[in-house]
Amino acid sequence: MEAYIKKLRDRKAIAAGGAKDVESQHKKGRLTAQERIDLLFDPGTFSEIDTLVTPRSDKYMDGRGSRYGDGVVTGFGEINGRKVFVASQNAAVMGGSLGEMHANKIVKAMNMAIKYGCPFLALNDSGGARIQEGVDSLGGYAKIFDANCEASGVIPQLSVILGPCAGGAVYSPALTDFVFMTENSYMFITGPEVVRAVMQENVSFEMLGGGMIHSKESGVSHFLSKDDTECLLKVRELLSYLPSNNQDDPPYVPPIDDPERRCPELEAIVPVDPHKPYDVRQVIGSIVDDGRFFEVHELWAENMVVGFARLNGYV
Repeated sequence: MEAYIKKLRDRKAIAAGGAKDVESQHKKGRLTAQERIDLLFDPGTFSEIDTLVTPRSDKYMDGRGSRYGDGVVTGFGEINGRKVFVASQNAAVMGGSLGEMHANKIVKAMNMAIKYGCPFLALNDSGGARIQEGVDSLGGYAKIFDANCEASGVIPQLSVILGPCAGGAVYSPALTDFVFMTENSYMFITGPEVVRAVMQENVSFEMLGGGMIHSKESGVSHFLSKDDTECLLKVRELLSYLPSNNQDDPPYVPPIDDPERRCPELEAIVPVDPHKPYDVRQVIGSIVDDGRFFEVHELWAENMVVGFARLNGYV
């Protein structure tokens, strides 16, 4: 009997968002929280924690019954065979708004990542603070910022902006190591309506804090992708260059090409005339293992090229 009850609870938890909310998410060109996790982690490796957590009071349920998970999916799994912790905000549940229990779930996952020396990923897709919970919601942000500081320099922290990220939610990504954004996401402290009311200026979501603005103008975003799928695949690739923690080394990958090879093509790439321009990415691609170079800040400060690569298997 207990097994059947557990199965029913699991089904109820999975269906927490509701069909209409899921459909709305897809119409916006975005994946659901669970779909993102399925794409990000190695198949069959993800384990969710705190699945049945709900807000402390039913008055926060926006009149649609219990919402298991409280708007965020947390847990751990494997990416390229290495353990990683994640918090994926579920915009299909109360807009992914952050309340007390929502924040507690995120902080618990972060603390577990620190304890076990694993990278932590925050998939942001939230309408901001849950106003109904008042100061408890704002206190939740403070707990997350504190955990960000505790994890800084200890484990890799990656923020992935896949929808709205506004108000108090924007500070956490700024405290993490790398920020990913999609063309369909945006991040700002106050929205266009507030700017219009205070400064009498009309700005769009994209102009105020869209993915392109933060990738090309402000430099807040390190990577820009066209959609969720491309973005999450980039996250997987970046993790392949990073150590799990500050006591570990990045993964070693044996090169396919000969590490003792010569690179005669460099003579054609780099001109004799020092005043003649050339693409330094071609130089990097010729030297590094298998021509694979993962560029960071590709669109920002384009006069400088930085990124990750391997030489003889080492990052």
